[in-house]
Amino acid sequence: MSKARAKKIKCIIFDVDGVLTDGTIWLFPTPAGVQQNAQTSQLAAAAGHAGFGVSSANIIEAKGFHAHDGTGISLAHLGGLKTGIITKRISETVALRARDLKVHHVYQGQADKTIAMDEICAKENISPKQIAYVGDDVIDLPVMRRCGLAIAVANALDQVKEESHIVTKRRGGEGAAREAIEYILRAQGSLKKSIDQYIDSRPAVQKSVGVK
Repeated sequence: MSKARAKKIKCIIFDVDGVLTDGTIWLFPTPAGVQQNAQTSQLAAAAGHAGFGVSSANIIEAKGFHAHDGTGISLAHLGGLKTGIITKRISETVALRARDLKVHHVYQGQADKTIAMDEICAKENISPKQIAYVGDDVIDLPVMRRCGLAIAVANALDQVKEESHIVTKRRGGEGAAREAIEYILRAQGSLKKSIDQYIDSRPAVQKSVGVK
């Protein structure tokens, strides 16, 4: 049943805290003599949104991401999947990671995640049944109830696991996103090809930057 659902997926969307990270939020004081520009701060850029974030010139919010998940997102793109992030919090760290991985759709400050999902569907001309969503907490349930493939990470709340089609073996921030991506690509018969393309692309990249 879950594999049949996975075959129809065209876009995979992730929550951040507890899914792409282990849920820990690091708050660091800004180094002495360094001031964040209020005009370009994460909250100034998301004015009017209902999400959470740190609004301070003296504090930096940081998160940790797993390298395996980054590779997984690259594999998803090679396999023809679009990727997205929908999170309630607002963080420049998330924006930076998303740009680094070339994530197609990034929505921060989303109290109602179904609105962002509907916008992604409209942009990609797909239905919610062609979306997979990876979540861990109750705020993810409205999207998970509507999407085609609901995936809970191993550290998700029991209520979220009960309403999911799949529960990963790995925890958020420890490769769960990679596991979800590989499940879909395997069901679609494109995992090996995506891995081969990823490996083949490495020598060309290394040569271009002078790595021997």
